[in-house]
Amino acid sequence: MNMKKCFSRGLCAMLAFAFALVFSVQSQAATLVDIYGPGQNQINLSLASPLTGPDTEAKGLGADLHKEIDKNLNFLPFMKLVPSAAILGGTVLSGWQSEGIDFRRFQIAGADLVVTAYWPTGDVENSTVELRVFETFSGKFVFGNAYAGVTKQEVANVADRFCDDLMYALTGGRGFFSSTVAFVKGDGKQRDVWLVRPTGRDLRQVTNLPGSALSPSWSPDGRYIVFSHRDDRTYALGVWDRLVNKVTRIRFPGNTVIGPCFLPDNRVAVSLSTGRYPDIFLLDRQFKRERALEQSSAINVSPSFDSTGTKMAFTSNRLGGPQVFLKDLNTGSVTRVSKEGSYNSEPCISPDGTLIAYTKGTPQGFRIFVYDMVTGFDQQVSYGPGSDEQPAFAPDSYFVAFTSTRSGKQQIYLTTRHGGPAKHMPTGDGNAAFPRWGK
Repeated sequence: MNMKKCFSRGLCAMLAFAFALVFSVQSQAATLVDIYGPGQNQINLSLASPLTGPDTEAKGLGADLHKEIDKNLNFLPFMKLVPSAAILGGTVLSGWQSEGIDFRRFQIAGADLVVTAYWPTGDVENSTVELRVFETFSGKFVFGNAYAGVTKQEVANVADRFCDDLMYALTGGRGFFSSTVAFVKGDGKQRDVWLVRPTGRDLRQVTNLPGSALSPSWSPDGRYIVFSHRDDRTYALGVWDRLVNKVTRIRFPGNTVIGPCFLPDNRVAVSLSTGRYPDIFLLDRQFKRERALEQSSAINVSPSFDSTGTKMAFTSNRLGGPQVFLKDLNTGSVTRVSKEGSYNSEPCISPDGTLIAYTKGTPQGFRIFVYDMVTGFDQQVSYGPGSDEQPAFAPDSYFVAFTSTRSGKQQIYLTTRHGGPAKHMPTGDGNAAFPRWGK
């Protein structure tokens, strides 16, 4: 009997491994949506009802996961979800693979893709769900994966993993659903650093210091968040260490600590005052001043770096009002990025190193613009109302988070490198500002 049990368990493990392997190979399909090119297309997707068997709808965890996936996919501006009510004949199917799917009912409703969910062992605690995506007009398998260990507590995380995998299969980019955004929140005299998923999950406070936190920045290894901190008397560099959940406040000569930013090698650049105006300095891994990266007789603040650490965007008033510049750290050459307007600041280089998002002052208020380093052109990607500031690229170089007062108070919104309607990022009560993405 024991030998039979061992054999059965071993066979199940091998089948599960083979199943995951087949799915992972098949998921390397060609991308269907070009979110990075100028002619971004839209795709219509329908969610079939989760099943535990033919014509048998999954309840409980199945319904919970279905709801979380639906909520997540509404954050994707290139995707339109076809409502279940539009599917003639309903969304409960006779199967979860192509031979058991009536694709015609989804075609008639205008869906390009359909997602099926199957719970092989029934809708029970700590079970496995198989999620598949098919093209409705060809019946072609696009992507699929098996997600094990699904519990009530893990349903939202499984939804995030699936949506991240789906986005990669469709666009070739990933990271939105698996990333965490640092931001500052608070009213009155105290503002602290908080964390949240871009969909509003896992909201939590990580600092509690009298005074105001500003401009958080994640380290590439995900261990640290640095930020500017101002109390009643001094400015300092705040450092939160995630491993020990401890905050350290580091003082420097002078009384200016502005816009710290991590480089790809885990060192920090920050604006410090050594004379009349602040300049940008490189700190070593112990957060001690090492050398100047940009120093002049003008104000130099807000550094941002490409993935190689060789190009630095920054703000300077060397030509009068604040403007955005780009410095090649290998050659030392500096070029002006913002060509128009008297106020341009807060640059953020996209992780793929092709774009710079920044804040521009316009007659309608502050707006977010994106400069293309390949073509040399820029475009407006936010349109108010209110003021839009402090742009930050997501790890996929597609989404852009920014701070806006369009609701009457500071809140964080999402747009893309192409612009489009802004989506509110849930951050709880209170003013929220200075979004910065981590992995």
